Amino acid sequence: MAVKTFPFDSAEYLENDQAIAEYLEEAMKIAMEDSDPAFLAQALGTVARARGMSQIAKDAGLSRESLYKALGAEGNPEFGTVLKVLQALGLKLSIKSQDEAA
Repeated sequence: MAVKTFPFDSAEYLENDQAIAEYLEEAMKIAMEDSDPAFLAQALGTVARARGMSQIAKDAGLSRESLYKALGAEGNPEFGTVLKVLQALGLKLSIKSQDEAA
């Protein structure tokens, strides 16, 4: 008998601001450890889908299609785009020294 599988979508579990913040904090840690900015971009895309991609695109002053492209698996968003998306999500970027982060 074949095992049935279903695709997992993290966006379905990002139901509140705290879950989103924790999700993005972890994504940032992984992106920094692996030197993989695309990982963070994809995580932002997941959050944007959870909040409604069309509304986030509108609030960020971008088209829905360009936002999907920028935050997708093959995307490479400009830093300005990342900042606009964070602002549209009601989030801010902060920096800590590595000593503080430990």
